[in-house]
Amino acid sequence: MPEQVLITGGAGFIGSFLADALLERGHAVRVYDALVPQVHGPDQAVPAYLNPEVELVRGDVRDRAGLEKALEGVEVVFHLAAAVGVGQSMYQIQFYTEVNTLGGAVLLDLLANTRHQVRKVVVASSMSVYGEGKYECAECGVVYPRLRSEAQLKRRDWEMKCPHCGQEVRPVPTDEDKPLFPTSIYAITKRDHEEMFLQTGIAYGIPTVALRFFNTYGPRQALSNPYTGVMAIFSGRLLNRQPPVIYEDGRQSRDFIHVRDVVQGLVLAMDRPEADYQVFNLGTGVPTSVAEVAEMLTQRLTDGEVRPQVRHQFRAGDIRHCYADLTRARRLLGFEPRIPLQEGLEDLLAWVREQTALDRFHQAERELQAKSLVS
Repeated sequence: MPEQVLITGGAGFIGSFLADALLERGHAVRVYDALVPQVHGPDQAVPAYLNPEVELVRGDVRDRAGLEKALEGVEVVFHLAAAVGVGQSMYQIQFYTEVNTLGGAVLLDLLANTRHQVRKVVVASSMSVYGEGKYECAECGVVYPRLRSEAQLKRRDWEMKCPHCGQEVRPVPTDEDKPLFPTSIYAITKRDHEEMFLQTGIAYGIPTVALRFFNTYGPRQALSNPYTGVMAIFSGRLLNRQPPVIYEDGRQSRDFIHVRDVVQGLVLAMDRPEADYQVFNLGTGVPTSVAEVAEMLTQRLTDGEVRPQVRHQFRAGDIRHCYADLTRARRLLGFEPRIPLQEGLEDLLAWVREQTALDRFHQAERELQAKSLVS
């Protein structure tokens, strides 16, 4: 039965695709979004891709009055609004904590203390809450190593070591029960989201689901935002005929999931009562190295004329490997990623070729270097 849905951050990359999917199902969709300049440009214009059937309410999640008005008549809330950027969060600490943790707290306080019709809440979390992924040691079995030491990284010794015996370990799929060791302020605020939303939902009997998005890519990413996902950063550089910059040796791996598969998981979380009060990975279960991604993008966008630049430098808080175990999502959500990387890249690049991008990579890098967050 069609319902009134609120998507905070719904004018963004993932939120706009979710809005499309919900409208197709007959729901009434209200979007609450601040249209921040870093994502939407200095004029903070409504993005052309935002579905005209959406009811757009401009507002900040920290604005209690504005958010309370946006909740009127709403039955399902998708809380996607967040300041996004791992590196940036390490020197804009107050801003990230206010927007993410406090912004989430404002929404939850309204659900706890005002009359409303909300029957379901889905909150966006991130794979960054894990820190490093799950690993297996030939001698010690499953292990959960923390960040590599600065001494190891300065030796350019990139791979993970067993925290018990010191041997090199191999990555294995990371399940939701892995201990959380977030390595940035952004990741900590996402852990805050999970714990705050789930506990409030339990206390007030509002079914709530937290979804840990892995590295999401696809059309509509902010190509001029130097703190967005690696595919968008690389694509923005290549549009300007500049080389993608790769830290470490490029063999670090991530789980890249197409935005339409993330939306599939969001809708399933809304529909499935089996998902209530639980946390789920949304990824593909397939690791891909950063160097492989850079090579695929350079070949497709420049016919290989621009070559990736491998720096052999490292950034504070960067992890080596993490990819999703989808056992729980398959069993309780019925989630199955449908878009393989090669197909997803073609979708992304068909859109990228029609865009222009301001290359702000060096600005972001200078900011990180000024804070001694790159070595």
